[in-house]
Amino acid sequence: MNKNQQRELIALIGKYSKTDGLNGTAIAPLQYFKMSAPSTKLPVLYNASLCLVVQGEKEVMLEDETYRYAASEFLVVSIDLPATGHVTLATPEKPYLCLQVDIDPKQLSDLVTETVRTEVHGAPTQRALFVGSTNDQLTDALLRLARLLDTPRDIPLLAPMVIREIYYRLLNGSYGQRIAQIVIKGTNMQRIAHVIQMLKRKLSEPIRVEDLAEMAHMSPSSFHVHFKEVTTMSPLQYQKRLRLLEARHLLLGGGTDAASAAYRVGYESVTQFSREYRRLFGNPPIRDISLLRGGLNEQPDNL
Repeated sequence: MNKNQQRELIALIGKYSKTDGLNGTAIAPLQYFKMSAPSTKLPVLYNASLCLVVQGEKEVMLEDETYRYAASEFLVVSIDLPATGHVTLATPEKPYLCLQVDIDPKQLSDLVTETVRTEVHGAPTQRALFVGSTNDQLTDALLRLARLLDTPRDIPLLAPMVIREIYYRLLNGSYGQRIAQIVIKGTNMQRIAHVIQMLKRKLSEPIRVEDLAEMAHMSPSSFHVHFKEVTTMSPLQYQKRLRLLEARHLLLGGGTDAASAAYRVGYESVTQFSREYRRLFGNPPIRDISLLRGGLNEQPDNL
C-alpha cells in the first residue's frame, strides 16, 4: 500500500465511520472498523473475511498463538474461528482504521479453477488464519470498492465485479493455495469447513466426534489432528466456544436470562455454563453483560 492509497483510504473510512466500533456500509460484504483508543481483549467469532489495516495496529490470539498486523498488512480468516482480538495502537488523532470484506465461499469457488495453477490436493493442512502484506494491486481493488460508496447508483453493477477482482488478487497472491483449499472439494480444509458449518447450524445438539469424522470421511484420529491443525482447537473445544459466544450474543440482545441462554445453546447444567462462561469472558454472565452495556471500551468486532 503506497502513501497515496493509504491517505485516500484513511479519508474514506473516516468519512463512513461516524462512531467507534463496527460500521456497516451500503455494500453488504464491506464493513469498516474504527477505534480511537486501544481496546481490551475480547473473544469473538471471526467470520471468513479479508481485513486490511489502514492505520494503527491490532493483535489476534488464536489459543496460544498471537498474530500481529499493522498498516499495509491484512488478516485473512478462511473459516469461521473463535479468537480473541484487541486494538493495540490507536489515538483520537490517529484512530485504528480497518476495512473488512467478507469472503463468500460460493463466489470464491467460481474463480478457483481459473486461477489456481498449483496442485492443491495433497497440500498440507494449515491454519485457517494468517497475516500477509498487501500489494498495490490488491489495495487498488479495495480502494475502488471503497470509492463506490460515494456513487451509490454504481454499487449494484460494479461492486460484485470489484469483489470478484479482490478474490482474484488473493488467489493469485502468495497465499492463494491456502485460500483455495477452503472451496476445493476433497481437501482436508474443505472437509473441516463443511463440518464447522454443520456445528454452527446444530449448535445446541450433542455431538460425537466419531460422527463428525465420518462426515469428513476421515478416521476419528485423523479428523482430530486435521481439525486442530485448522483451528488450534479440538472439535469439542470449538463447539464449546461457539456455544459460549452465542450465549453472550443472546444475553446482549436482551429478553433472556443466563439459565435460558445456557439451555438454548445446549448446556444441561447452568452451573457448568456459568463456570465456563466466566473462564472465557472473565466475569459471570450477568456482570459481564452489565460491563459490556456500560461501554468499557469493549467493541465486538471481526476486524
